Amino acid sequence: MKALLLHEKGQWKNMKVEEVETPNPGPGEILVEVYAVGLNPVDYKTATGGNPNWSYPHILGLDVAGIVTEIGEGVTQWKKGDRVVYHGDLTKKGGYAEYTVTTAHTVSRIPNEVTFEDAAALPTAGYTAYQSLFRKLPMDQVEIILIHGGAGGVGGFAVQLAKHAGKKVISTASSRNHEYVKSLGADYVIDYHEEDVTSRVMEITNGRGVDAVVDAVSRESATNSLDTIAFLGHIVFISGAPDFTKIKPFTKSVSYHEIALGAAHQSGSHKAQQDLGVMGDELLKLVDEGGISSMLNEIISLEDVPDALSRLSERHVKGKIVAKIK
Repeated sequence: MKALLLHEKGQWKNMKVEEVETPNPGPGEILVEVYAVGLNPVDYKTATGGNPNWSYPHILGLDVAGIVTEIGEGVTQWKKGDRVVYHGDLTKKGGYAEYTVTTAHTVSRIPNEVTFEDAAALPTAGYTAYQSLFRKLPMDQVEIILIHGGAGGVGGFAVQLAKHAGKKVISTASSRNHEYVKSLGADYVIDYHEEDVTSRVMEITNGRGVDAVVDAVSRESATNSLDTIAFLGHIVFISGAPDFTKIKPFTKSVSYHEIALGAAHQSGSHKAQQDLGVMGDELLKLVDEGGISSMLNEIISLEDVPDALSRLSERHVKGKIVAKIK
């Protein structure tokens, strides 16, 4: 089969499409013929530092959509020909290839009206946003939420999901992306280059602050966001924990929530791993019904993945990029 190969850590910009052996599914696994793969910052980040579980050449690509072609021992919930999508285990070989293997219990079924490309745009960013809002936050107690990076993957899905849930949404984005983020559902968009985010949030909320923050930007951003949170509020952090000492005890009583979506694969918890598939089912249903957009912005070839990852690393990509394999 053809695959985009990483021959050593740090060399992801030099990846080329080459021939390798097609993998075989083991017990509890399925072989998927890959139709589309979503690109994510985690691809170049992990490729830069490598992973002790990898053998080289390694194959990146966590967000895979395709058709089941072989069934491993003990698998009963899937059959050949099923259309599926999943979030892969980054310690294993991934989906920048014509075929790949995954665990059967982490997979979601793609509705007939949803394309492989739209499905592949969902897992890493969409599941992270879904887990942030509906696994961590008490959404029945959240009226107004600050979501950083609304033009990006996690932020864009979080904006859509929060708005779909009936919340007032404040987001941050460069001015060139304001109309786009508003089209996703944001009620207010703050240009973090030109405005003081905390001051603007406090102005919008009449000095009260927000009930929750979702931050997928950085540790610094998460720390600065603590100033925007109301009493008994929450912060969900994805790209680094805030400095917890910034808020003194017995003041705001803030709750902190770490998101580590892919850690479910290493958790040893079958329930946690199964929930990846459950979240996928929920998001696919919303896309199928028109409740949210996949934010698919660009479809590329497998050969173009390194260049697209370079653009992702520069943090100037809007929406989602997907590689079409078949």
